[in-house]
Amino acid sequence: MKYNEISHFSHPEHGLKYDYTQVPFKCDGCKEAGIGSNYKCTTCNYDLHVHCALPSPSISHPFYTKCSFQFLATPPGSVPRYCNACEKDISGFVYHCKACGFDLHPCCAKLPTMLDDGEVKLYLCRKVRSACHRCGRKGRSWSYRSTCKKYNLHVACAKEMLVESWHDIYYGGFRDGENGDYSGGTYGQSWTLATKIPNLKGTLQSYHRRDKKRKGKMKKCCQIAGLAVQFVISAVLGDPTTLIAGVVGALMSK
Repeated sequence: MKYNEISHFSHPEHGLKYDYTQVPFKCDGCKEAGIGSNYKCTTCNYDLHVHCALPSPSISHPFYTKCSFQFLATPPGSVPRYCNACEKDISGFVYHCKACGFDLHPCCAKLPTMLDDGEVKLYLCRKVRSACHRCGRKGRSWSYRSTCKKYNLHVACAKEMLVESWHDIYYGGFRDGENGDYSGGTYGQSWTLATKIPNLKGTLQSYHRRDKKRKGKMKKCCQIAGLAVQFVISAVLGDPTTLIAGVVGALMSK
């Protein structure tokens, strides 16, 4: 194998080379969306998140101290399974705890416990009593919450934002299944689709209109939320780096 090239059990035909892309891709391992760092077979257009390409045989997680999660190439059993972090279906690679029956997508299992851009700090929480700024519900999936505890975004909601705009990624239409090209084979078209990541501005304005007293704080809170959602989406996509957060932020401003 060449430098920065790996062999992978899921794609024995060719080696996978480290790549970096600002164009969204569908991971052929976990079947979830990705962006940024990945391992790719250019011959077959086969892509894997870094977490899926270089998985740990077993992991522990601070939210489930009594669990031991084993990496599996396919979901166990015949019953449909869902991720305990984001509540979305498990369709491919998974970390599974046999004792408890819990499941985690590889990227969800590796979500950073804190996201920090120097101004905004977000902490990953298993349960939050405050309402999510997008859906207005409490509880539900894991959430990222700001230090001031005024901003909260469900991991599930971050994924739903992606699904709304990138529906084809999850159902195979975004990439041409025959030749591997994106949206008919042009970078411009794929980038057009990628720029449809939604902004939280409208959602937050609706949220604040529920209480007129909050109007004065709306602008500042929306600014914090705008920064926060960039980092949450970046983390959900498997590459929570400042550069990718900036890319996502640029997409959101379209």
